[in-house]
Amino acid sequence: MTTHTTESIVGDLRYLKLLSRSFPTIAEASTEIINLEAILNLPKGTEHFLTDIHGEYEAFQHVLKNASGSVKRKVNELFGNTLRETEKKDLCTLIYYPEEKLEIVKAIEDDIDDWYLITMNQLVEVCRTVSSKYTRSKVRKALPDEFSYIIQELLHENTTEPNQNKLEYVNGIFNSIVSTRRADAFIIAMSNLIQRLIIDSLHIVGDIYDRGPGAHIIMDTLCNYHNFDIQWGNHDIIWMGAACGNRSCMANVIRICMRYANLNTLEDGYGINLLPLATFAMDVYGDDPCNIFTPRVKFADEPYDKKTVHRIAQMQKAISIIQFKLEAEIINRHPEYKMNDRNLLHLIDFEKGVLKYDGKEYKMLDMNFPTIDPKDPYKLSAEEADLMNKIYASFMNSEKLHKHMRCMYANGSMYKVANGNLLYHASIPLAENGSFKEVTVGKHKYAGKAFLDRIDQLVRTAYFADDSDEEKLFAQDYMWYLWCGKDAPTFDKSKMATFERYFVAEKELHKEEKGHYYKLRDSVETCDMILKEFGIEAAHAHIINGHVPVKTKKGEEPTKAGGKLLVIDGGFSRAYQPETGIAGYTLVFNSRGMQLVQHEPFESRQKAIEEGIDIKSTSFLVEMNTKRMMVRDTDIGKELKTQIKDLEKLLVAYRSGLIKQKPRKYPKLTFK
Repeated sequence: MTTHTTESIVGDLRYLKLLSRSFPTIAEASTEIINLEAILNLPKGTEHFLTDIHGEYEAFQHVLKNASGSVKRKVNELFGNTLRETEKKDLCTLIYYPEEKLEIVKAIEDDIDDWYLITMNQLVEVCRTVSSKYTRSKVRKALPDEFSYIIQELLHENTTEPNQNKLEYVNGIFNSIVSTRRADAFIIAMSNLIQRLIIDSLHIVGDIYDRGPGAHIIMDTLCNYHNFDIQWGNHDIIWMGAACGNRSCMANVIRICMRYANLNTLEDGYGINLLPLATFAMDVYGDDPCNIFTPRVKFADEPYDKKTVHRIAQMQKAISIIQFKLEAEIINRHPEYKMNDRNLLHLIDFEKGVLKYDGKEYKMLDMNFPTIDPKDPYKLSAEEADLMNKIYASFMNSEKLHKHMRCMYANGSMYKVANGNLLYHASIPLAENGSFKEVTVGKHKYAGKAFLDRIDQLVRTAYFADDSDEEKLFAQDYMWYLWCGKDAPTFDKSKMATFERYFVAEKELHKEEKGHYYKLRDSVETCDMILKEFGIEAAHAHIINGHVPVKTKKGEEPTKAGGKLLVIDGGFSRAYQPETGIAGYTLVFNSRGMQLVQHEPFESRQKAIEEGIDIKSTSFLVEMNTKRMMVRDTDIGKELKTQIKDLEKLLVAYRSGLIKQKPRKYPKLTFK
């Protein structure tokens, strides 16, 4: 206990008087100190890190349900020698999908009451294990109201002791649950509680959106999750920009959805009306085969017939041309972006059918541009302008989209420092010599942490500032720059070659040169410099990134710079899995160390329920602690130790008479 004198706390009296309202007596302040000290000596909670989920909601939800294989490990540890493999698999499936599994069991089980009694016992054993590192208070707060008292009793009764009374007491509870026909509800509650307790905190290191069909479902899951944070990725930023009102961001969002035949998120998830775009595209490109805009339907969530595929291709072409025009408006408004080389429509020779670029001529793969005026190529046609007004209204009036964006803002940031780890999605722009690159934002230059802090502030201004705020339009334009600007930490490439990839066959124009960060990040010195910039100098500190898929099948490793940097984009997105050879990573950081869990492709939710097919995962040890990490060693521990010091000062103030004790008029609420 720290020694505080009367003289040392005089300057804190104003604050201590406020604190005394919560702890009005010596007894209450002392009790809180004891409670906090006890928490400091518990093992730290388990953190899970995922990145680049890209709309693959079924795989994402399953990884949360099975806690990256942790549930299966707990079940094996508890019942390894007492249950058959099929029984353990069935128990795991029940924990993952309790409602669906119960329906299957009830259809085939002869003695359902006996099954209920056995299963409830097993679930209590699993729950007792996963809750052991938490205080009773924290577990109690996680309990479903309906069964709170019963679960507390069950978790803290030891039926392994030779005490017949306790055994009969527990069995009596189970029999009552069955006889009152509440067994299904109890099993569902216990399964959800296990899922809730086995992951203490969840870090999403960017890119929830695009490619896959269910980003909106992922956001529903996250917005109801008990403890999570997001480090914004470039694909998140483009959706946030669209929600802010940036029309270029809206066009990009729609184009990417068309490219991957992903209409679910736009239409079903957010109610974005695509009928005006479909009508416009059919009118303007009715006879156009739009072959170069054929969507990547093999990655779509549902099969499409040829007619629908052609319609989506027409819509993709229509919105792409609009996108190029809208982007030119932003580029021309901001010469400081130095992105004039991205305005390419005026370089098309409409007579020769070529693109004149950098002194060379490249044959265009498509020359049907009915909405482009060669004399004024960046001007929207009247029909295009009308279409964008309708799209704008649809985005701005989507209640579900804005609910998710508010959640994204409330729980997100450009970076996060958590328990000695630095999390950001892509990069920190670096100069060629390895120093932090100075980047101009408005009238000022920023580098390193200050640059990311300034961006974080602009991202929030773009959404929350009043329309009268002069910086709002600048911030909204900058949202688009964060998507594709060469000095944007969420992009950090020489260019985004969208136009060239569509219209020019020559690969030399497709190349997007990565920034210096990606060449220098293998250096221990570079990683130490970045960590120090963010105030982290611990021996076992790490940078955790996503963004660039790790091509495992080509021998690439997720660990770099001697383990200082962990790139955990393993290809959740099905579109990337042919490149990576796997289907994503989870980084698990518990009290004993760090493990990287490598996932195989997830077949389907239906097969997981009906056949018990789990994700096949392989764990690799990243770092093992010589001493178990406790709460006192975490960021929360630092906060608790500060609270303890303040309470110790309050005790001195009470005992020296500087503050009078004021016993409560009403007793505190207690729990049985």
